[in-house]
Amino acid sequence: MATTDSIPGVITPCARTGRGLLVVLAAMAQEQLESVLASLTDSFPAEDLLVASPDARPGNSNSSLRILAAPAADACWTLTAAEFANAYPLAAKNEARAILMLGPESCLLASSELRGLANAVLTTPADLVVPSYDLPPRAGLVNSAILYPLTRALFASRVRFPLAVDLGLSLRMAERMAGAARRFVVSNQGEAPLWPVNEATVAGFAIDQVEVGRRVQPPPAGPDLNTILPLVTGALFSDIDAKAASWQRFRPLPSACDVLPEPQAPTTNAAAEISPMLQAFRLACTNLQEIWSIVLPPHSLLALKRLSATDAAVFRMPDSLWARIVYDFLLAHRLRRINRGHLLGALIPLYLAWVASHFNITDSGTNSEHHIEAVAAAFEADKTYLVSRWRWPDRFNP
Repeated sequence: MATTDSIPGVITPCARTGRGLLVVLAAMAQEQLESVLASLTDSFPAEDLLVASPDARPGNSNSSLRILAAPAADACWTLTAAEFANAYPLAAKNEARAILMLGPESCLLASSELRGLANAVLTTPADLVVPSYDLPPRAGLVNSAILYPLTRALFASRVRFPLAVDLGLSLRMAERMAGAARRFVVSNQGEAPLWPVNEATVAGFAIDQVEVGRRVQPPPAGPDLNTILPLVTGALFSDIDAKAASWQRFRPLPSACDVLPEPQAPTTNAAAEISPMLQAFRLACTNLQEIWSIVLPPHSLLALKRLSATDAAVFRMPDSLWARIVYDFLLAHRLRRINRGHLLGALIPLYLAWVASHFNITDSGTNSEHHIEAVAAAFEADKTYLVSRWRWPDRFNP
């Protein structure tokens, strides 16, 4: 099922012309490459496909396909600026009608799922096609806690995975993403994540979301949460700052039409998982007070102090408190009140407290997606606070 984010004022593009679909693949093992190529040929005539892969070799078993050697990119867990910068020139040079970018482990996507993504960008007015993955309840929590709620509240988008590792792009969307990527590539930040949903919204382009079922998300190679969370949130905060003139304007949120999955029984010992998270949070309540007091207002600090004394079994972080915390960190990032690295590092124990709370809530029988939707609704309800502080940053300072 596909769901479209309708954007007021969108002009439906003319029928797309060109030779076919350009499929840009991430680096992968030869066996995985062969699997993806087989799935593609099951779904599309070979003459309608052009495949670009950094692993292309003479003698691929799918010899009927046109396969180009794409520029090599460092293996990454998400699509990067360098990949967007390289995709559009390839498409324009080969007169492709649209682009399908597939990330690591895309060999696990079924032929029907690849076909759904490609058809959405080939046969509908959508300029950006984003998959909706069916992940386990405890997977993708940085997305669920921060990326999705922020994107939904500020850019009025229901795209569940705004940093998806697979994407469908029209040519004009690919051109826009290449332009956004260029400054990162020039400054040797080609591995930086970009935010296609935000770009499409600002441009007034139509966005389509397509369900693709289960998807193994490639784990980051090496970095842990202490590296990943500051990297991703910092990139999103910077993008929000750059697009402030756009997201401060009112946009209606598209109606929800997805059926949420049934609650799943807990499969692990929640208490054992929660204990180290809360230990880190409680330690931070003592050691990070100086930083937190620069970022957070007194009522938030008081609420966190009370939470730190709560027993692990009944630990719950109110959705409204979490939304306000993220907004205040976003504001502090914009104003550079402290070193941004220190700032984003100070968010980690608060995120761990949210995860501990989420585990307790879902283990009590609440549908994981229902809770994430409630969190997103809290971000939407508090958007007026963010807009006011953004425009008048000193008004609410103690």
